[in-house]
Amino acid sequence: MTELGDVEESWPVVRSEDLHRDDWVMALRADWITPPETSPSHRDGQSFRRLVLEHPGAAVVLAVDDDDRVVCVSQYRHPAQRRFVELPAGLCDTDGEDPLEVAKRELQEEVLLSAEEWTHLTSTYSSPGISAERIHYYLARGLRDVSRGDFELEHEEADMRVFRVPFADLLAAVMDGRVTDAPVIIAVLMAHTRGLVGPRP
Repeated sequence: MTELGDVEESWPVVRSEDLHRDDWVMALRADWITPPETSPSHRDGQSFRRLVLEHPGAAVVLAVDDDDRVVCVSQYRHPAQRRFVELPAGLCDTDGEDPLEVAKRELQEEVLLSAEEWTHLTSTYSSPGISAERIHYYLARGLRDVSRGDFELEHEEADMRVFRVPFADLLAAVMDGRVTDAPVIIAVLMAHTRGLVGPRP
């Protein structure tokens, strides 16, 4: 039996075409790829097109206070036409920056907190059929108030609402479908199943 786990693999790219690219960190391109000869999809070197959303990745913070309350934000997301319950998070948009440092920065900028204890929960690929976006999840404990410094919230973030909710209530909302943001679900379930927050499952 093959060992269970993802494997690094790269199929040859015959050509690429930018469909959208500007000065933002994300871009959309089309790649024409050729399967290797060992693949059942190989047809005499014929290539096929796949869209690729270039994304630098992100860090998400499950910040839990001494009363087992989670720091959440409520934020409008235009593509989904919905206001979501989310966790503090941000893009890894500086080359070479450690995702943990991104998590620390976002916790400060979005909800004016720092944390003494950090635990890496997991790192996941959000939608590998179209993007190599990888999200890094952290549990933050030992919270304390800090200033935002000179950072200013803009656009949807300026309308963000910050609140705290008991971990058990957030878990229940995840399980019954009231909270549907994937990063929230992943962070909450990882912390719960590992016994890091709340009663052990």
